Amino acid sequence: MSDAQNEGQRLQKVLAHAGVASRRVAEQMIVEGRVRVNGVIVTELGSRIDPDNDLVDVDGTAVQLDQSKRYVMLNKPTGIVSTMKDERGRPDLRRFTKDYEERLYNVGRLDAETSGLLVLTNDGELAHVLAHPSFGVTKVYIAKVEGRVTPQTIARLTRGLDLEDGPIAADKARLLDASAQGASVQGSSLVELTLHSGRNRIVRRMMAEVGHPVIDLVRRQFGPLHLGTLPVGRTRELTTVERGALMTLARQGADSDSPSGDQETQ
Repeated sequence: MSDAQNEGQRLQKVLAHAGVASRRVAEQMIVEGRVRVNGVIVTELGSRIDPDNDLVDVDGTAVQLDQSKRYVMLNKPTGIVSTMKDERGRPDLRRFTKDYEERLYNVGRLDAETSGLLVLTNDGELAHVLAHPSFGVTKVYIAKVEGRVTPQTIARLTRGLDLEDGPIAADKARLLDASAQGASVQGSSLVELTLHSGRNRIVRRMMAEVGHPVIDLVRRQFGPLHLGTLPVGRTRELTTVERGALMTLARQGADSDSPSGDQETQ
């Protein structure tokens, strides 16, 4: 935070420009002690900051002050590979980014046969943190699988399995009502899996291991982001609240140990 009162920008103006709230509401937030700059609560309305270097959060949620950063949610269709340029000429993500001025990149990957939530951004630091499995970003998948899954199988998924590259356990697993989810095809089940692992095709391998190969796989949630009603093949920009939640997660990850391992692919 700037030491001199004539340097930087007024904190309430910066918050308003970032879309957090109107300037008047931002002033009230500051007075109430809800705003921190570089981890320190600021209650003086005359406070000025350097938006390029200072870190601001409101109620513990990070605020993105750099308005050049773009964050987009894509509901990736099947048949699309998670890369901006595929060397083998397969359909890639460029068709979903061509209308954005910024050069966007995907955070992590979904394999061609998997649909669902994928984040596109020009924020390289955030992408680096969130894409690495060692930071443990939680993902929620809905898998349509062969056969009738039993409660015993669900328990086995959370208890843990031994795969060729080591043991793995779902953080959560539950059997969904197939008829309510539009998957009442005889001989199939819907399973919701919550994982923080980023290992290659881990959902497919786990379900195959318990005798229920995946027919269709959708990622519904990535960290604090939910796919919601976004249609397949469509994009939308993240809301201010979603951006803040994602940045908070990224800052927490950046403060931990350096990442290792490959990017996820499901």
